[in-house]
Amino acid sequence: MRVLMFGWEFPPHISGGLGTACYGLVKALLRQGVEVIFVVPKAFGDEDAYDFRLVGAGDISIDVTSSEFSQYWKNLTYLEINAKLIPYVSFEEYRKLTHKAELEGVDRRDSIYNAQYQFEGKYGSNLSLEVSRYALVAMAIAQRVDFDVIHAHDWLTYPAGIAAKIVSGKPLVTHVHATEFDRSGEHVNQYVYDIERRGMHAADSVITVSHLTRRVVIDRYSVDPTKVVAIHNGALTRAREIVSEKPELLEDKIVTFLGRITFQKGPDYFVEAAAKVLKRVPNVRFVMAGSGDMLHSMIRRVAALRLGSRFHFTGFLSDPWVDRLLALSDVYVMPSVSEPFGIAPLEAMFSNVPVIISKQSGVAEVLHHAVKVNFWDVDAIADSIYGLLHYPALSRFFVRYGKQEVEGLQWDTSAAHVISVYNDLAQRRALLA
Repeated sequence: MRVLMFGWEFPPHISGGLGTACYGLVKALLRQGVEVIFVVPKAFGDEDAYDFRLVGAGDISIDVTSSEFSQYWKNLTYLEINAKLIPYVSFEEYRKLTHKAELEGVDRRDSIYNAQYQFEGKYGSNLSLEVSRYALVAMAIAQRVDFDVIHAHDWLTYPAGIAAKIVSGKPLVTHVHATEFDRSGEHVNQYVYDIERRGMHAADSVITVSHLTRRVVIDRYSVDPTKVVAIHNGALTRAREIVSEKPELLEDKIVTFLGRITFQKGPDYFVEAAAKVLKRVPNVRFVMAGSGDMLHSMIRRVAALRLGSRFHFTGFLSDPWVDRLLALSDVYVMPSVSEPFGIAPLEAMFSNVPVIISKQSGVAEVLHHAVKVNFWDVDAIADSIYGLLHYPALSRFFVRYGKQEVEGLQWDTSAAHVISVYNDLAQRRALLA
């Protein structure tokens, strides 16, 4: 079985859980004998890709004016969207970025019809253009390589998956790691929603990372339930830095938030809970690690609550620094408003840290040794933090059994379920041949 897989990021160049999930799944598929051709917009050269083929879309030359593309182009006219798709920025920042782009103007010679494209591979103001170009390159790749099934991760790659399906006739799997309702609540970006919906409806099978997300896909995107399957993510049990004793300067307890500082992740509930805990216990430090459009508002809120001496903002952390932070943490909190799955709690549990997660997260479906609260219940979050900090037996219980539990959540199990999806599509294709 050979899979043509489209992703937007791959470690170490990641901005969140998507790249980590792709890494875990790809490695597990390889261990089970599946060949993978993994395409990203930009290959930086330092990815861990020694045992599979990693293709940078920017390294592929194409000519979309040639006859081989013209017969398919009419089916892909929707791909160049006249909208600036900039995820994870506030309305104020969005206006500034788009206004700047309008002032600078757009050089139409720099269009999606160029012969070879340069990709940033990030989430900047030209994201819609890169999504379109990526789809065209996907079309070219699908014509040049042999494969059995197409697998597209998240909305940024759905147009690429559709393009590859059009030119190859091979079955398409779209993998839903998050939806626009998770990222934006009810104030969805219509362009992103439309791309998501097209990708899901064009797919022969849709994989969601939780039953929670499966229900959203069926109810909010009107996708046929018979082709939607929930497959939970696994945990990356790589070696992590574990410390037995904290440095003398860190005698205070440490409570950690790790993730994008956006609406979806509920950072404001973490701040409000911190204020309640510090009224009862002064020797606690709260760390908010990550970046996002709500960072500045969180800093202002911490200042308004006069928590500055007890609250620390680190910015985005790479894996080695995440390991160090978790090694020093006494409690990890994920108060997500809407979390399709949530890999960070698994990393914390593997690092011997007890975790508090929202009931509105997909990972709550598979974790039993985690404290579960409603994201909006700040009092419950604060009480849970207090309990884990001040009742050592309780903390040891969650650490011991949580570690055992997360070690049982293997990517190999997830990959086996994904392979079953591939095989089912191959069998159906054979019957129709």
